[in-house]
Amino acid sequence: MSEPRMPDDDPAADGIAVRVERLTKVFGRRAKEAADRLADGSSRDEVAKLGTAAVIDASFEVRRGEIFVVMGLSGSGKSTLIRMLNGLLEPTRGRVEIGGATVTGIDAKRLRDVRRSQVSMVFQHFALLPHRTVLENVAYGLEIQGVPRDRRHEQARAVIRRVGLQEWESRLPGELSGGMQQRVGIARALCADTPVLLMDEAFSALDPLIRREMQEQLVELQAELGKTIVFITHDLNEAMFLGDRIAVMRDGRIVQIGTPEEILTDPANDYVAQFVQDVDRTRVLTAASVMEPPAAAVPITVGPRGALKAMRDLQTSMLLITGPGRTVLGAVHDRDVMRAVQRGQRDLGPLIDPHVHRVGPDTSLAELPELAVTSGLPIAVVGEGERLLGVIPRVMLLAALGNVPTDTSELQVVDLPPAVDARLVTQTLDAVQEVSDAR
Repeated sequence: MSEPRMPDDDPAADGIAVRVERLTKVFGRRAKEAADRLADGSSRDEVAKLGTAAVIDASFEVRRGEIFVVMGLSGSGKSTLIRMLNGLLEPTRGRVEIGGATVTGIDAKRLRDVRRSQVSMVFQHFALLPHRTVLENVAYGLEIQGVPRDRRHEQARAVIRRVGLQEWESRLPGELSGGMQQRVGIARALCADTPVLLMDEAFSALDPLIRREMQEQLVELQAELGKTIVFITHDLNEAMFLGDRIAVMRDGRIVQIGTPEEILTDPANDYVAQFVQDVDRTRVLTAASVMEPPAAAVPITVGPRGALKAMRDLQTSMLLITGPGRTVLGAVHDRDVMRAVQRGQRDLGPLIDPHVHRVGPDTSLAELPELAVTSGLPIAVVGEGERLLGVIPRVMLLAALGNVPTDTSELQVVDLPPAVDARLVTQTLDAVQEVSDAR
């Protein structure tokens, strides 16, 4: 066996915090033989007599500072995978690096060193020390590192304030609610000050409202502290909310890795498609997800004649008008432009209707239906300096909300997520044919 590699001075200089290469875990007496056969193409069922294949040929990289979610149903292998990431289980084949340090195939002392310096764990059922206070639980990781008492308590108090438990630091875990206990678990991991956090179904034991609150706090903490988080869950909506990228597992294999938008809009196979069909799309998709190139947009300098020609070429009854730097000034309509041409008018300025709704590319899809029905114009998606990036016609918005292919030859009424107000959808449906004709 080659000498394990330990961290350099800058362990994640290449931007990769966690690297997993062809990781396989088989439980059973003939695990090595089963792993070899899996590597040669045998299926999980074909090696069942040799051992139980929990993880098969998993490879991925987690970038420094991202939340990487591993999602799958019970038995998919996700919990076995995370236990190999921190060395609780030794893989049958493959290797793991955390912060440039090899985790697989090393002795117990080196593994302890890697854990202390590189990775912390947050468990599903909190795993707090019941006879120690909140302060002592949070400071525990520093205690086993030999940090003096006053210093570790000072650091622990700072983290406790960050998670909103400063009034509870002298309480025992049994005096706290489930959500508060999980805050203590997160605080303990943060206090250890390792760059990587592993979270195994960390919120699944919590009530739905507390769970959502914890998800939001985790996103805030990650944005503030820049930690790298590998998060295990069986809940797809949780994965979509938390993950910068998601790995979907089935029967021990990773079947797709992608952003929430990619997983939702371009599933790799029927299994993933079925998995995501009930996801609330309004929580995942954004204006940038559904916008189209702004074809029906011209600069103000073309004048009424140029605008009329563009309308004829594009077969549209309206145009967006842009100013310097492709900033959105508003829109013009065919009747106004025709009259201006007939009068010999050369300036588009007086014809511009400024009431064009503008949204940023990160605007949630849930915010768009009301805008769509209060204006007869497409929604303009603008970036920095009001620069036009794209447009969202109402028919395209409806198609995105209902997961209808935009090239369908026949518009259909579809079931929409409960987050979308039924009244707004009805109004949008009434406008669909008009918008479709205009396009």
